[in-house]
Amino acid sequence: MAGRVHIAIASGKGGTGKTTISVSLANWFAKLGRKVALLDCDVEEPNANLFLKTEIRVRETIYTPVPGVDEDRCTGCGRCEEVCNFNAIVIIQKKPLVLPDLCHSCGGCIMECPEKAIYEVQKEIGILEEGYNDGIIYAGGRLKIGQPVAPPLIKALKSNCYSADVRIIDAPPGTSCPVVESLRGCDCAVLVTEPTPFGLNDLKLAVGMARRLGIPFGILINRSDIGNNSIIDYCREENIELIASVPHSRLIAEAYSRGDFIDEFHSSFPHVFDALTAFAERYSGTGRSS
Repeated sequence: MAGRVHIAIASGKGGTGKTTISVSLANWFAKLGRKVALLDCDVEEPNANLFLKTEIRVRETIYTPVPGVDEDRCTGCGRCEEVCNFNAIVIIQKKPLVLPDLCHSCGGCIMECPEKAIYEVQKEIGILEEGYNDGIIYAGGRLKIGQPVAPPLIKALKSNCYSADVRIIDAPPGTSCPVVESLRGCDCAVLVTEPTPFGLNDLKLAVGMARRLGIPFGILINRSDIGNNSIIDYCREENIELIASVPHSRLIAEAYSRGDFIDEFHSSFPHVFDALTAFAERYSGTGRSS
Protein backbone atom coordinates (compact mmCIF):
# COMPACT_ATOMS: atom_id res chain seq x y z
CA MET A 1 0.00 0.00 0.00
CA ALA A 2 1.46 3.33 -1.09
CA GLY A 3 0.51 5.27 2.02
CA ARG A 4 -1.86 5.56 4.92
CA VAL A 5 -5.56 5.24 4.31
CA HIS A 6 -8.52 6.23 6.43
CA ILE A 7 -11.55 4.19 5.33
CA ALA A 8 -15.09 4.42 6.70
CA ILE A 9 -17.55 1.54 6.71
CA ALA A 10 -21.04 3.02 6.77
CA SER A 11 -24.64 2.20 5.91
CA GLY A 12 -27.90 4.06 5.50
CA LYS A 13 -29.61 1.73 7.95
CA GLY A 14 -28.79 -0.65 10.77
CA GLY A 15 -28.54 -4.41 10.39
CA THR A 16 -26.84 -4.48 6.99
CA GLY A 17 -23.59 -6.05 8.26
CA LYS A 18 -21.51 -2.90 8.64
CA THR A 19 -19.73 -4.00 11.82
CA THR A 20 -19.25 -7.49 10.38
CA ILE A 21 -17.37 -5.97 7.44
CA SER A 22 -15.42 -3.53 9.65
CA VAL A 23 -14.13 -6.18 12.04
CA SER A 24 -13.38 -8.70 9.29
CA LEU A 25 -11.54 -6.11 7.19
CA ALA A 26 -9.43 -5.05 10.17
CA ASN A 27 -8.39 -8.66 10.73
CA TRP A 28 -7.69 -9.09 7.02
CA PHE A 29 -5.32 -6.11 6.95
CA ALA A 30 -3.63 -7.35 10.14
CA LYS A 31 -2.98 -10.72 8.48
CA LEU A 32 -1.42 -8.85 5.55
CA GLY A 33 1.06 -7.33 8.00
CA ARG A 34 -0.45 -3.85 8.03
CA LYS A 35 -0.55 -1.74 11.18
CA VAL A 36 -4.31 -1.39 11.47
CA ALA A 37 -6.65 0.41 13.84
CA LEU A 38 -10.38 -0.06 14.18
CA LEU A 39 -12.33 2.88 15.59
CA ASP A 40 -15.86 2.06 16.72
CA CYS A 41 -17.63 5.39 16.24
CA ASP A 42 -21.08 4.03 17.05
CA VAL A 43 -20.66 5.52 20.51
CA GLU A 44 -24.31 5.00 21.45
CA GLU A 45 -24.16 1.25 20.79
CA PRO A 46 -20.52 0.14 20.43
CA ASN A 47 -20.23 -3.55 19.63
CA ALA A 48 -17.08 -4.08 17.52
CA ASN A 49 -15.07 -5.23 20.51
CA LEU A 50 -17.55 -8.03 21.21
CA PHE A 51 -15.90 -9.73 18.22
CA LEU A 52 -12.34 -8.39 18.53
CA LYS A 53 -12.25 -9.31 22.24
CA THR A 54 -9.54 -6.73 22.91
CA GLU A 55 -8.45 -6.17 26.49
CA ILE A 56 -9.10 -2.50 27.22
CA ARG A 57 -5.93 -1.00 28.67
CA VAL A 58 -6.67 2.74 28.57
CA ARG A 59 -9.84 4.62 29.51
CA GLU A 60 -10.18 8.39 29.28
CA THR A 61 -13.10 10.58 30.31
CA ILE A 62 -14.06 13.13 27.65
CA TYR A 63 -15.56 16.52 28.34
CA THR A 64 -17.08 19.24 26.18
CA PRO A 65 -17.43 22.94 27.07
CA VAL A 66 -20.85 24.40 27.83
CA PRO A 67 -21.63 27.95 29.00
CA GLY A 68 -21.76 29.09 32.58
CA VAL A 69 -23.05 32.53 33.60
CA ASP A 70 -21.55 35.06 36.02
CA GLU A 71 -24.80 36.61 37.25
CA ASP A 72 -22.97 39.51 38.89
CA ARG A 73 -21.71 40.66 35.48
CA CYS A 74 -24.78 39.71 33.42
CA THR A 75 -27.09 42.60 32.50
CA GLY A 76 -29.72 40.44 30.80
CA CYS A 77 -29.17 42.08 27.41
CA GLY A 78 -30.16 38.87 25.59
CA ARG A 79 -27.28 38.82 23.13
CA CYS A 80 -26.42 35.22 24.07
CA GLU A 81 -29.96 34.09 23.26
CA GLU A 82 -29.82 35.89 19.90
CA VAL A 83 -26.62 34.22 18.72
CA CYS A 84 -27.44 30.67 19.87
CA ASN A 85 -28.78 28.68 16.91
CA PHE A 86 -29.66 25.75 19.14
CA ASN A 87 -31.82 27.49 21.77
CA ALA A 88 -29.39 26.42 24.48
CA ILE A 89 -29.69 29.79 26.25
CA VAL A 90 -33.00 31.51 26.89
CA ILE A 91 -33.65 34.76 28.76
CA ILE A 92 -36.23 34.51 31.54
CA GLN A 93 -36.95 37.66 33.56
CA LYS A 94 -33.71 39.21 32.23
CA LYS A 95 -31.65 36.24 33.38
CA PRO A 96 -30.06 33.66 31.05
CA LEU A 97 -31.07 30.04 31.58
CA VAL A 98 -28.55 27.54 30.17
CA LEU A 99 -29.88 24.26 28.73
CA PRO A 100 -26.62 22.26 28.45
CA ASP A 101 -28.19 19.28 26.66
CA LEU A 102 -28.99 21.55 23.70
CA CYS A 103 -25.55 23.15 23.58
CA HIS A 104 -23.26 22.31 20.63
CA SER A 105 -20.18 23.91 22.24
CA CYS A 106 -19.71 26.44 19.44
CA GLY A 107 -18.57 29.21 21.84
CA GLY A 108 -20.63 31.89 20.11
CA CYS A 109 -22.29 33.06 23.31
CA ILE A 110 -18.91 33.53 25.00
CA MET A 111 -17.54 35.52 22.07
CA GLU A 112 -20.60 37.75 21.72
CA CYS A 113 -21.36 38.55 25.38
CA PRO A 114 -20.64 42.29 25.74
CA GLU A 115 -20.15 42.01 29.51
CA LYS A 116 -17.90 38.92 29.36
CA ALA A 117 -20.33 37.29 31.76
CA ILE A 118 -20.27 33.86 30.08
CA TYR A 119 -17.48 31.36 30.63
CA GLU A 120 -16.80 27.70 29.84
CA VAL A 121 -17.84 24.85 32.11
CA GLN A 122 -16.60 21.33 31.34
CA LYS A 123 -19.37 18.76 30.94
CA GLU A 124 -18.67 15.01 30.90
CA ILE A 125 -20.05 13.36 27.76
CA GLY A 126 -18.50 9.89 27.76
CA ILE A 127 -15.33 7.80 27.78
CA LEU A 128 -12.79 6.57 25.26
CA GLU A 129 -11.39 3.04 25.41
CA GLU A 130 -8.28 1.67 23.76
CA GLY A 131 -6.57 -1.70 23.57
CA TYR A 132 -4.41 -3.90 21.36
CA ASN A 133 -4.89 -7.51 20.31
CA ASP A 134 -3.70 -9.76 17.44
CA GLY A 135 -2.12 -6.91 15.50
CA ILE A 136 -5.15 -4.61 15.75
CA ILE A 137 -5.39 -1.38 17.71
CA TYR A 138 -8.95 -0.92 18.96
CA ALA A 139 -10.42 2.41 20.04
CA GLY A 140 -14.04 3.00 20.91
CA GLY A 141 -16.25 5.54 22.58
CA ARG A 142 -19.13 5.14 25.00
CA LEU A 143 -21.53 8.05 25.23
CA LYS A 144 -22.64 8.80 28.78
CA ILE A 145 -26.22 7.67 29.38
CA GLY A 146 -28.60 10.56 28.89
CA GLN A 147 -26.26 12.63 26.74
CA PRO A 148 -28.02 13.58 23.49
CA VAL A 149 -25.08 14.86 21.42
CA ALA A 150 -22.58 12.29 20.14
CA PRO A 151 -20.38 14.22 17.61
CA PRO A 152 -17.99 15.76 20.19
CA LEU A 153 -17.16 12.29 21.54
CA ILE A 154 -16.72 10.91 18.01
CA LYS A 155 -14.42 13.81 17.15
CA ALA A 156 -12.30 13.04 20.22
CA LEU A 157 -12.22 9.35 19.29
CA LYS A 158 -11.03 10.09 15.76
CA SER A 159 -8.02 11.98 17.09
CA ASN A 160 -6.56 8.59 18.15
CA CYS A 161 -4.49 5.95 16.35
CA TYR A 162 -2.92 8.16 13.70
CA SER A 163 0.21 5.98 13.79
CA ALA A 164 -1.70 3.16 12.05
CA ASP A 165 -1.23 2.53 8.33
CA VAL A 166 -4.91 1.67 7.97
CA ARG A 167 -7.61 3.30 10.09
CA ILE A 168 -11.04 1.72 9.73
CA ILE A 169 -14.00 3.73 10.96
CA ASP A 170 -17.02 1.65 11.96
CA ALA A 171 -19.60 4.43 11.58
CA PRO A 172 -23.03 4.53 13.25
CA PRO A 173 -25.98 3.52 11.07
CA GLY A 174 -28.03 6.12 9.24
CA THR A 175 -27.13 9.57 7.93
CA SER A 176 -27.48 11.77 11.00
CA CYS A 177 -24.89 14.12 12.57
CA PRO A 178 -22.87 11.32 14.28
CA VAL A 179 -22.45 9.60 10.91
CA VAL A 180 -21.38 12.82 9.21
CA GLU A 181 -18.79 13.42 11.93
CA SER A 182 -17.54 9.83 11.59
CA LEU A 183 -17.03 10.14 7.82
CA ARG A 184 -15.60 13.65 7.83
CA GLY A 185 -11.97 13.61 6.65
CA CYS A 186 -11.94 9.97 5.52
CA ASP A 187 -10.10 9.06 2.32
CA CYS A 188 -12.90 6.79 1.12
CA ALA A 189 -16.02 5.01 2.31
CA VAL A 190 -17.67 1.64 1.80
CA LEU A 191 -21.47 1.82 1.97
CA VAL A 192 -22.87 -1.54 3.05
CA THR A 193 -26.42 -2.28 1.96
CA GLU A 194 -28.89 -5.08 1.34
CA PRO A 195 -31.08 -5.76 -1.72
CA THR A 196 -34.43 -4.79 -0.21
CA PRO A 197 -36.71 -1.76 -0.68
CA PHE A 198 -35.63 -0.37 2.70
CA GLY A 199 -32.00 -1.04 1.85
CA LEU A 200 -32.27 0.87 -1.43
CA ASN A 201 -34.11 3.80 0.13
CA ASP A 202 -31.56 4.27 2.89
CA LEU A 203 -28.64 3.65 0.53
CA LYS A 204 -29.78 6.61 -1.55
CA LEU A 205 -29.63 8.79 1.57
CA ALA A 206 -26.12 7.52 2.37
CA VAL A 207 -24.97 8.17 -1.20
CA GLY A 208 -26.27 11.73 -0.99
CA MET A 209 -24.39 12.23 2.28
CA ALA A 210 -21.10 10.88 0.89
CA ARG A 211 -21.41 13.04 -2.20
CA ARG A 212 -22.13 16.12 -0.12
CA LEU A 213 -19.01 15.42 1.97
CA GLY A 214 -16.94 14.89 -1.18
CA ILE A 215 -15.76 11.43 -0.10
CA PRO A 216 -15.05 8.76 -2.75
CA PHE A 217 -17.22 5.72 -2.07
CA GLY A 218 -18.27 2.33 -3.32
CA ILE A 219 -21.07 -0.12 -2.54
CA LEU A 220 -20.91 -3.55 -0.91
CA ILE A 221 -24.10 -5.62 -1.10
CA ASN A 222 -24.55 -8.00 1.81
CA ARG A 223 -26.89 -11.02 1.60
CA SER A 224 -26.99 -10.29 -2.11
CA ASP A 225 -29.01 -13.38 -3.06
CA ILE A 226 -32.05 -12.84 -0.82
CA GLY A 227 -33.60 -9.82 -2.54
CA ASN A 228 -33.79 -8.32 -6.00
CA ASN A 229 -31.51 -6.49 -8.45
CA SER A 230 -32.59 -2.98 -7.40
CA ILE A 231 -29.22 -2.10 -5.85
CA ILE A 232 -27.30 -3.25 -8.94
CA ASP A 233 -29.66 -1.28 -11.20
CA TYR A 234 -29.28 1.81 -9.01
CA CYS A 235 -25.47 1.59 -9.07
CA ARG A 236 -25.55 1.27 -12.86
CA GLU A 237 -27.91 4.24 -13.26
CA GLU A 238 -25.89 6.46 -10.92
CA ASN A 239 -22.48 5.27 -12.14
CA ILE A 240 -21.54 4.09 -8.63
CA GLU A 241 -18.80 1.52 -8.11
CA LEU A 242 -20.01 -1.87 -6.88
CA ILE A 243 -17.04 -3.19 -4.91
CA ALA A 244 -18.34 -6.65 -4.08
CA SER A 245 -21.39 -8.75 -3.26
CA VAL A 246 -21.65 -11.18 -0.35
CA PRO A 247 -24.30 -13.93 -0.62
CA HIS A 248 -26.18 -15.14 2.41
CA SER A 249 -24.34 -17.85 4.36
CA ARG A 250 -25.91 -19.89 7.14
CA LEU A 251 -22.43 -20.95 8.33
CA ILE A 252 -21.35 -17.34 8.80
CA ALA A 253 -24.65 -16.48 10.49
CA GLU A 254 -24.16 -19.32 12.97
CA ALA A 255 -20.53 -18.31 13.57
CA TYR A 256 -21.64 -14.69 14.06
CA SER A 257 -24.07 -15.78 16.78
CA ARG A 258 -21.12 -17.37 18.59
CA GLY A 259 -18.93 -14.29 18.06
CA ASP A 260 -16.29 -16.13 15.99
CA PHE A 261 -17.32 -15.51 12.38
CA ILE A 262 -14.14 -13.81 11.17
CA ASP A 263 -12.09 -16.81 9.98
CA GLU A 264 -15.18 -18.38 8.41
CA PHE A 265 -15.91 -15.14 6.56
CA HIS A 266 -12.33 -14.87 5.25
CA SER A 267 -12.19 -18.48 4.05
CA SER A 268 -15.65 -18.39 2.44
CA PHE A 269 -15.30 -15.09 0.57
CA PRO A 270 -11.62 -14.14 0.14
CA HIS A 271 -12.46 -12.32 -3.12
CA VAL A 272 -14.56 -9.84 -1.14
CA PHE A 273 -11.58 -8.81 0.96
CA ASP A 274 -9.28 -8.72 -2.05
CA ALA A 275 -11.73 -6.28 -3.63
CA LEU A 276 -11.94 -4.17 -0.47
CA THR A 277 -8.14 -4.11 -0.21
CA ALA A 278 -7.83 -2.96 -3.82
CA PHE A 279 -10.46 -0.27 -3.19
CA ALA A 280 -8.56 1.02 -0.13
CA GLU A 281 -5.22 0.93 -1.96
CA ARG A 282 -6.62 3.19 -4.65
CA TYR A 283 -7.07 5.98 -2.09
CA SER A 284 -4.03 5.39 0.12
CA GLY A 285 -1.60 8.27 0.25
CA THR A 286 -4.20 10.77 -0.99
CA GLY A 287 -3.49 13.01 2.00
CA ARG A 288 -7.01 13.43 3.44
CA SER A 289 -6.16 11.22 6.43
CA SER A 290 -2.76 12.74 7.15
